[in-house]
Amino acid sequence: MTTSELFPGFRPERITTAPGITIQAIVGGSGPPLLLLHGHPQTHAIWHRVAPKLAERYTVVACDLRGYGDSSKPAGDQDHANYSKRTMAADMLAVMRALGFDTFRVLAHDRGARVAHRLAADHPQAVLKMALLDIAPTLAMYAQTSEDFARAYWHWFFLIQPAPLPERLIEADPAAYAVDVMGRRSGGLKVFDPRALREYQRCLALPGTAHGICEDYRAAAGIDLEHDRADLVAGRRLAMPLLVLWGEQGVVHRCFDPLKEWKDVALDVQGGTLPCGHYIAEEAPEALLERVLPFLAD
Repeated sequence: MTTSELFPGFRPERITTAPGITIQAIVGGSGPPLLLLHGHPQTHAIWHRVAPKLAERYTVVACDLRGYGDSSKPAGDQDHANYSKRTMAADMLAVMRALGFDTFRVLAHDRGARVAHRLAADHPQAVLKMALLDIAPTLAMYAQTSEDFARAYWHWFFLIQPAPLPERLIEADPAAYAVDVMGRRSGGLKVFDPRALREYQRCLALPGTAHGICEDYRAAAGIDLEHDRADLVAGRRLAMPLLVLWGEQGVVHRCFDPLKEWKDVALDVQGGTLPCGHYIAEEAPEALLERVLPFLAD
């Protein structure tokens, strides 16, 4: 794995979270626990430019979501519950408890931020503070889908097609899939460390990854929306402090009002734009740290 080069001083951990499910993580630093969750089509390697600074103040735990990286990739079921954000959030809670942390802070990007949202909703006693990067709530984004959004986020609608169509196309050339998805964003491929890009491509080629990432999106377009709607009907809103940041060059900024959307589902929200596109931790690590470190502090 190239992540040992990207995260010097961090140790690997492989933690069983459910029968037949193990989650790959790295742990480094000291202090209060901080859980880092990545997005699509990436792995925990996205944090390599900010993790060393975060580890000066926190015990950093960076995980690969189920279906991604070197974590388990179970087969999906009929309602895609194996990849619901509720199930993926339970993985992360189990990881933190296995490491001895009953309460913790969360910093999460993209798909990982959707897992973090469900983690905070289902287990509010565990999440002290949460920072989410470049997303609006899933339900709001689907409900407000426009032509502009659909063209830019084409993969949302490609990946939810019934198996095995998208899996077969991704598996035909996983490296090209990474280049096409990531390279078409505002920053292009130049924003990525070549070692990190190789890691993303390696993991996309692993058996089961194509199916896992498709199931993640299929769940988001189905069972996850059911869970989100149930929260709305019950009047449940996130109560912990929430920081929402998004790239001023990105699609989320162009198509949505993230701060407004998060204020609809959370009680204590702050945030704004950063001078970058979608891949905030890799495009604007210093700007991210300037916003996140004061927020996470007690």
